[in-house]
Amino acid sequence: MGGSGGVSVRQSEERSVVSSHRGMVSRPSFPPLFSGLARRPKAAGESRVESSPPVIKLKSPREIAMMREAGRVVAKALDRVRQMAVPGATTADMNEAVAAIFREHDATPLFLGYPSSVKGKPAFPAVICASVNEHVVHGIPNRRPLEEGDIVSIDTGCKVNGWCGDSAVTLPIGAVRPEIQKLLDVTSETLDLAIRAMGRCRYWSEVASLMERFVKSQGFYVVEQFVGHGIGQDMHEDPQVPNFVSRALRKHDIKLEPGIVLAIEPMVALGTKEVRTLGDGWTVETKDRRPSAHFEHTVAMTPDGPRVLTYLED
Repeated sequence: MGGSGGVSVRQSEERSVVSSHRGMVSRPSFPPLFSGLARRPKAAGESRVESSPPVIKLKSPREIAMMREAGRVVAKALDRVRQMAVPGATTADMNEAVAAIFREHDATPLFLGYPSSVKGKPAFPAVICASVNEHVVHGIPNRRPLEEGDIVSIDTGCKVNGWCGDSAVTLPIGAVRPEIQKLLDVTSETLDLAIRAMGRCRYWSEVASLMERFVKSQGFYVVEQFVGHGIGQDMHEDPQVPNFVSRALRKHDIKLEPGIVLAIEPMVALGTKEVRTLGDGWTVETKDRRPSAHFEHTVAMTPDGPRVLTYLED
């Protein structure tokens, strides 16, 4: 969840001033990230607290197999959404379809009822995040019919027998402009290259560097405000998994060893990496209101290399 998507960098930094505890907070701000990860300048009057190394829970082969069951249910849900992604469909209908699949498999939705960190805002009301066009992550499903040329990012997750799966995809609605199709292709390939690179890289900073360089080489922007995360019995665990490189990441780098399970979720924007949260306390959009894409898989490192747990088929 991003991008499920993800962990909010700016709010995580602010929270670290108050407490060094790395506990859960709600979307759009998630578990505290490395202080300063966003590489933004220090604001006037703001103090910084040095972050401690993440405490990573390595999973056994049996636990990874259990996570695969949750990942398979998530994959089935997103496969159903793909079939529904046509002009005239609504994200509310997609939400209801995913909820039905979760009920069918006795899966607990991870997003529904997630409390907001924004004072006075309600908990998240749906089992999917549905972010259309310029909305990056955390969009709330609604009854507006999707139109030809739209894109919609669907992020969802569930828990099965105590273990979590989390995945996202951005889908075109009918024919889209060539630059929008390229945005989808580049974001999807960024995720794919990260998964492939995990098999030959020792540390996450090496993977993140490849992701960042590829996105920039294609003329797009990595959204740095939100990152991926560890996942297991909780939806958000250490470590935090940025799609770009910073001094903070290099200081507390992530060793890609067997047993680590990551929700990897690049978010890529057409015109700017700058984002803002809307008045509902959840929906995040690009500041220039140009489109953004989001793809995510839950990936386990094994002695044989990376294994995607949220594919429909092995």
